[in-house]
Amino acid sequence: MTITCAIIDDEPLASSLLESYVIKTSYLELVGIYNSALTAMKRLREDPPQLLFLDIQMPELSGIEFARILPEDTRVVFTTAFPQYAIEGFKVNAIDYLLKPISYEDFLRSTQKALSWFGIKPKEYSLFGDRVIFIKSDYKLHRVLLDDILYIEGVKDYLCFHLKNGETLASLMSMRKLEDILPHPEFLRCNRSFMVRMPEVRTIDRLRIVFDDVYVPITENYRERVMTYLDSHTLA
Repeated sequence: MTITCAIIDDEPLASSLLESYVIKTSYLELVGIYNSALTAMKRLREDPPQLLFLDIQMPELSGIEFARILPEDTRVVFTTAFPQYAIEGFKVNAIDYLLKPISYEDFLRSTQKALSWFGIKPKEYSLFGDRVIFIKSDYKLHRVLLDDILYIEGVKDYLCFHLKNGETLASLMSMRKLEDILPHPEFLRCNRSFMVRMPEVRTIDRLRIVFDDVYVPITENYRERVMTYLDSHTLA
């Protein structure tokens, strides 16, 4: 089980930092990044996330004002550079209040509070806390950092892990099982045979993800989840 979350912050650097934290936190699923509360309002009302990282001081509509109109089931972690807003933040039942610049340690502490609020045991998500997996290949266990994976290709009964250094590790495993294990949306299926680590995507050409001379098609059954990720990372 994962917690869906969104980020609202009018500072691009702050948004990017929080995004990087979410991506490497296996129990969080990022569903949107917005540069103002007004921009986020329509989308979040139709499909509200469970957790919102919300800047307080923003033009037009402040984070405090926006929090008051959120659905009751959406929890808020306020993010701000101004400590004087802390009391106001807790008046609207915020889970936590993070003071910028935000460290990953403080971020994790807040998300642990969210796990507790949603009744999820933190120990369920100890897997990949250190961003490391061991892949069985050629009768050996190979230590691999999640950050070193480009994409995963299904070939008959095997999965081929293509790494940044050009190495490929083949392991007897099903794509469906791997999809249930690896963190979302960092790793997304693009078609029946390919799963891509989305932060490594550099070019998309006519619904094909390009890795040098390899073209990974985004097929219809998997298009919505990929486009949701791309929309949340695309400058209008």
